[in-house]
Amino acid sequence: MTDTPRRFARIAPHEWEGLSGMQVLERVIDGRLPQLPMAGTLGFAVVEAAEGQAVVAGEPDEGHVNLIGTVHAGWAATVLDTAMACAVISTLQPHESFTTMEFKISLLKPVQAGMGELRGTGVLLQRGRRGAFAEARLQDATGKVLAHATTTCIIVPKT
Repeated sequence: MTDTPRRFARIAPHEWEGLSGMQVLERVIDGRLPQLPMAGTLGFAVVEAAEGQAVVAGEPDEGHVNLIGTVHAGWAATVLDTAMACAVISTLQPHESFTTMEFKISLLKPVQAGMGELRGTGVLLQRGRRGAFAEARLQDATGKVLAHATTTCIIVPKT
């Protein structure tokens, strides 16, 4: 991840007002808006976004390890869910919001503390008026895929 200090906080509704999803992501990435609070807890951040794509990067550490000594699956699931969500968010118009209906994760290789930066890359597969489908891959620095996920989201009017 970058050496730039990051803020982690909930984005207030007025800060989203009139912005497309892509505009919100651009502001999160460049620091004008904060990263999501859970990202601070789990040591990751949204680092790249383009329409229909997003990258989340983080370094799992000893604080993320489960009883058997590997990084808890929830860490990978949260990184991948965030990458997929941001891929969907990148397509939202100012009057739209969304929610995840379901997601599935497949853990392909163990994630270990100290592996260095891992990147979750989310890609929009299809977007309609009322739904969106995305997938994401968690990869290490060599490009090895550690986990894969898919999601189904519902597009709703912003309230």
